[in-house]
Amino acid sequence: MSAISAAEKVDGFTRKSVRKAQRQKRSHGSSQFRSPTSPIELSPLQQLKDAPLSEHQELFIQKLQQCGVLFDFYDSVSDLKSKEVKRATLNELIDFISTNRGVLVDSSYGDVVKMISTNIFRTLPPSDNPDFDPEEDEPTLEAAWPHLQLVYEFFLRFLESPDFQPSSAKRYIDQKFVLQLLELFDSEDPRERDFLKTILHRIYGKFLGLRAFIRKQINNIFLCFIYETDHFNGVAELLEILGSIINGFALPLKAEHKQFLIKVLIPMHTAKGLAMFHAQLAYCVVQFLEKDSALSEIVVRGLLKIWPKTCSQKEVMFLGEIEEILDVIEPSQFKKIHEPLFRQISKCVSSPHFQVAERALYFWNNEYILSLIEENINTVLPLMFGSLYRISKEHWNPTIVALVYNVLKTLMEMNSKLFDELTASYKVERQREKKKEHEREELWRKLEELKLKKTMSEIQSNANNIQIALTSKAGAK
Repeated sequence: MSAISAAEKVDGFTRKSVRKAQRQKRSHGSSQFRSPTSPIELSPLQQLKDAPLSEHQELFIQKLQQCGVLFDFYDSVSDLKSKEVKRATLNELIDFISTNRGVLVDSSYGDVVKMISTNIFRTLPPSDNPDFDPEEDEPTLEAAWPHLQLVYEFFLRFLESPDFQPSSAKRYIDQKFVLQLLELFDSEDPRERDFLKTILHRIYGKFLGLRAFIRKQINNIFLCFIYETDHFNGVAELLEILGSIINGFALPLKAEHKQFLIKVLIPMHTAKGLAMFHAQLAYCVVQFLEKDSALSEIVVRGLLKIWPKTCSQKEVMFLGEIEEILDVIEPSQFKKIHEPLFRQISKCVSSPHFQVAERALYFWNNEYILSLIEENINTVLPLMFGSLYRISKEHWNPTIVALVYNVLKTLMEMNSKLFDELTASYKVERQREKKKEHEREELWRKLEELKLKKTMSEIQSNANNIQIALTSKAGAK
């Protein structure tokens, strides 16, 4: 890397753009180790469709072994013939396993899993960009993807084959295998993470003995992400898998599942990169509440406790999630949380950031939320009234003012008597505040006058003293 100039040291934005330009020169990386020796040159084997049925198994194993040879994709011109042979063989294996029955016999499982493991399991390289921002920067794509994609496709067809027997595969697809698979979710390449998501979901569905282990390891990855690294590329994909898993939980929910919600999913909302996986996270939370509505109070109070103070983008996301929660909440649970919740919504409505205020006011477009508010109007209206009335007179954004007028109209229709009482008391309070403000200004004015009089008195006194001194000096002469 070239030395950083003095101008770049001063201007952080320039330095970042220089680094970005350097990264774009090489957007492909590979985590495959370079072989110290020359790779084996592959020769095409007989096509499976042309071979006698009695030779299919032996030829199938030979082709699997052939696909276990790795190539260096950094060098785009080396081993072109062998790379093409492997690519064609992988395509043939995918077609063979998809269209034929009786292909997977007990003796072939070990060779299949060995070929898959050799190709996909590797140490992921460190990111080219230590300041990688998934929202702005392009990810580093896997250079070996032309082969890796076909291996993942074969793995998926293997798991989905009608011939697949978990009882035979469990000797090879074990806890160690799953652990290595989960580590690959940190890959920067979104194409790879998408395959891994589907594959892990299939494994979870077919291997009952691995389910608790998979949940525990995902739990560990998330805890490490929250409290240690604050970085893991595959959070969104793992949450997507969890959404399906939670949906299948039996009732009543186990204590470990509730702990996962409280100790892992709620704290995940504090992550710096929440925008990258918030949709999946909110879905998981809502799935829990649909399973057990009694968790609503814990979840809402948990979110209120960690409500963002300085990030308007996160506030908008929190408000969206709260609306999703209110869509599934039971009226009895709403009564437990409506006071602290609407205190926070009142603050959001008053936000100078118009997107936050707008998102909070959109709650009144939801029919179910309106019905909940109406049932508890005697509590909700006093909490919201002051903010709404003040915004209707003072907010800088005309769209917000128009929305506030609609909300005030809706609230007035729900309980006109209480609305009139609050209007009268608000006006009295405002008059009292104005009176206090006037008295405070009057006090400051009097203090300024006293200070001015004192200053003038001191100036006059000093002038008299000077005059006396001058007169005395003249008399002495």
